[in-house]
Amino acid sequence: MTIATSKLTDPAVRAFVTAVNAGDRAAFLSTLAPGATMSDDGSDRDLTQWIDREIFGPHGRMDVQTESSGGRALVANFTNDTWGEMRTAWRFTVDGGKISRFETGQA
Repeated sequence: MTIATSKLTDPAVRAFVTAVNAGDRAAFLSTLAPGATMSDDGSDRDLTQWIDREIFGPHGRMDVQTESSGGRALVANFTNDTWGEMRTAWRFTVDGGKISRFETGQA
């Protein structure tokens, strides 16, 4: 069962998922704190290169299945034109209403 993006608990995470699903890179970047960092499968990545390669270049989309930790941990079916669909886990650190770090990987 998919959770509607509008029903996600944490406002910063909700804005992040909304921007991903809209393909809106500028809106996505506005959800991030200055100097935000990320990791993929346990390895830190260059955030700008990663989002262009994994999300915005290949039309990434998140269909959220579950949320926990006050909306700051998600399991989603992530789909893009490069990899197809995969079950992914996302964890967010939110400071002052902005995402300072997110970690993703296969769930």
